[in-house]
Amino acid sequence: MKKQKGFSLIELLIVVAIILIIAAIAIPNLIKSKMAANEAAAVGALRTLTTAEIAYATACPNIGFTATLADLGSAATCPGGNNQIDSTLQSGNKSGYSFALTASTSGTSTALVLFTANGNPQGPSSGTRRFFVDQTGVIRYNQTAAATVNDNALQ
Repeated sequence: MKKQKGFSLIELLIVVAIILIIAAIAIPNLIKSKMAANEAAAVGALRTLTTAEIAYATACPNIGFTATLADLGSAATCPGGNNQIDSTLQSGNKSGYSFALTASTSGTSTALVLFTANGNPQGPSSGTRRFFVDQTGVIRYNQTAAATVNDNALQ
């Protein structure tokens, strides 16, 4: 009788079961790692926005801060503030987060001397924290709602 080469059905089922058990253990950790990376990228993007706003306000003192992400990119209303951020961040979406920027005046000044920027996850698998930064440069976060000036500061 010839000896058959190959694996039996039982052996193949055991291997598949072991692979599924390993995947069930690894996938949640992979998702948590991705969320942590997205949150770190969101904090980095808010730091970039803060630096870009300060550079823009320095280059364009009669305007002050800008209220649009487009002004920090290639469509700047002030030539000195051109190309402060990359085109991906200028679109308002980066690394699973969406970003919004606002600016306002204070007192009798016509220049925009106050700004706020928010970064919110685009979905539940993008991240769990929402971030906020203003002209002070302190990045804050909130787990449940859009972050504001009154929330926890990142340490």
